[in-house]
Amino acid sequence: MSSEKKTAAETPEPAQPVRRNFIREIIEDDLKTNRFEGRVHTRFPPEPNGYLHIGHAKSICLNFGMAKDYKGLCNLRFDDTNPSKEEQEYVDSIEQDVRWLGFDWENRLFYASDYFDQLHDYAVQLITKGKAYVCDLNADQVREHRGTLTQPGKDSPYRNRPVEENLDLFRRMREGEFPDGTRTLRAKIDMASPNLNLRDPVMYRILRATHHRTGDKWCIYPMYDWAHGQSDSLEQITHSICTLEFEDHRPLYDWFVEQLGIYHPRQIEFARLNLTYTVMSKRKLLQLVEEKHVTGWDDPRMPTISGLRRRGYTPESLRMFADRIGVSKSESTVDVATLEDCLRDDLNKRAARVMAVLNPVKLVIENYPDDVVEELEAVNNPEDPSKGSRKVPFSKVLYIEQDDFRENPPKKYFRLSPGNEVRLRYAYIIKCVGVVKDEKTGEIVELRCTYDPDTKSGSPQSARKVKGTIHWVSANHALDAEVRLYDRLFRVENPEGDNWKGLMNPEAFKLLPHCKLEPTLAIAKKQDRFQFERLGYFCVDDDSAPGRLVFNRTVTLRDTWAKIEKS
Repeated sequence: MSSEKKTAAETPEPAQPVRRNFIREIIEDDLKTNRFEGRVHTRFPPEPNGYLHIGHAKSICLNFGMAKDYKGLCNLRFDDTNPSKEEQEYVDSIEQDVRWLGFDWENRLFYASDYFDQLHDYAVQLITKGKAYVCDLNADQVREHRGTLTQPGKDSPYRNRPVEENLDLFRRMREGEFPDGTRTLRAKIDMASPNLNLRDPVMYRILRATHHRTGDKWCIYPMYDWAHGQSDSLEQITHSICTLEFEDHRPLYDWFVEQLGIYHPRQIEFARLNLTYTVMSKRKLLQLVEEKHVTGWDDPRMPTISGLRRRGYTPESLRMFADRIGVSKSESTVDVATLEDCLRDDLNKRAARVMAVLNPVKLVIENYPDDVVEELEAVNNPEDPSKGSRKVPFSKVLYIEQDDFRENPPKKYFRLSPGNEVRLRYAYIIKCVGVVKDEKTGEIVELRCTYDPDTKSGSPQSARKVKGTIHWVSANHALDAEVRLYDRLFRVENPEGDNWKGLMNPEAFKLLPHCKLEPTLAIAKKQDRFQFERLGYFCVDDDSAPGRLVFNRTVTLRDTWAKIEKS
C-alpha cells in the first residue's frame, strides 16, 4: 500500500504553536532520525460495535491532529473482527462523528476485513515456521492453562503437534468442518512469560456469524490482537497510537510483525479519558440503551458524540476540550466541568442571544396602551458586534419567569416583588402593584404592574437605575415551545460498583412543556444554538417539526453543580 514519503531534510514542523506532549516528542525524534523516511502516518481504528463517546473524540483529535500538524496522513480503519457484535449502523455513525468533528480521511477508509485473506496467509506462515498451532482446548480450559500473574501457565497438550497436522487442521477449521468453539489457532510463544499476553494467545476462533461486509465467507475470525498490528503494517502506519490498556499488549504486537518479517510500526500508548459523573465503558453504555434507561445512543444525557451533538455541543468545543486536557501516560479523571467550560467558551462567542421564558407567569402593565406594540432593539451577541441587533415586540401583556417574582422576597432579592421596581431587559422600569391568584389553589396566575414611560432603554431619559433586570416575552407574539432540561447522567462523581445504574441522576432530564419564546425563533432550524438570556445555552432538537418547536438545554451559564453538596 503506497503512502507519501518525506526525507529528513523535509521534516515538517507543526503549522502553529501547539501544546507539547510526549507523543509529539517521540514523533519529532523519529522525524529527526528519519526512522520512517520522514513520514507521519497515523490511524483511528474503532471497532464498529457501538457508538463513539467523548473518549473516542480525544483519540480522533489526537490521531488526525498529529497527522495534520506534521503534514502527514491519517486513516480511518474499522477493526471489524467480531461479527456477532458489529453492525453497519455503527459504521455509519462513526463516519458521521469523525466528519462532524472536522476531520477527513479522504480516500483512506479501510477495514480489518479488507485483510482477512492476507491475515489468513500470514497465519499459515507462522504455522509453517512452527510459531503457531491448532489447539483443541475449549475457552475454559485455555483460561485454566494460562496461569496467573504469580504462577506460570501450562503447555497445551496440543502445543507440539507437527506442522503438517496443524496446517491440515487449520484448513479444515476454515472450511467449517468443526463446531464453534471446539478449536483455536494459537501463537506458540512462552507459557511461562511474566506477560500473560505472550502465553500462547489465541489468533483465530471458530465463529459462525454473518459479517456485515464479508457475509458468510468466513467461519473463522481473527482475534483483535492478531489483526491489529498486521493491519497497521499493511497500511504502512508509522505511529500506532492507542490507550494505555494496550501497553502490555505491545510485546505481542511487536512479536507478530517480527516473526513475519514485515514492516514494523511503532506503538505508543497514552492514558484514556475518564470523566466525572458519567461512565465511559461501551459495554455499560450499551446496557443503558438496551435496558431503556436512556432513549438511545444519541440521548442528550449520554457521553456519546451523537448525544453531545444532539444536546448542542459544537465540534469546536470538543476539539478545545481535547487540547485543554492534553495527553499523558498517567491515568486520571477529568472533571466534566472542564468539558462544560469549553462549551461555554465557544458558545459565548458564537451563540445569538434571545429571550425565552421557561416557567411563565402573565404580567399585565396597567398603564400601557392596549393597542400599542413597540419594536425594541435587542443585541444579538455583545461578544461580537458584527452580529448586529434584532427587533423584539413589546406590548401590554407579557410573560416573565415565575422565579423572577416573590410575594415575600428574602433579603437581597432584587427581582420583582410587591412595591418593588425592576428593569425589563431592553425595555422599561416597571413596578409591581398587584397580584392575582387562583381562587381555589392560591397559585399566582397574574402580576399587575405599572411602567415608567421615561425609562425606555437607550433613550436619553433612561439613566434612572434599579438593581434588578429580568427578561420577558410579549404574550401576543410569543412562540409556544417544549424545552428539555438535561443535566449530568449520574449523581456521584465516580459511578462504580455493581449498583452503578442505581447511581443515575433522577434530575438528569426534566420536561417543560409550556415555554414561551420570542418570535424571532420562528425561523430556527434543527441544531441551531442560542443563549436564552439569564438561563443558559439551548439547541433546537431533532424532534422539532412544523408547529412543534423543541429545545434542549445544552449547558447552564455557569457550573451550578459547584454549589451542590456532593454525596
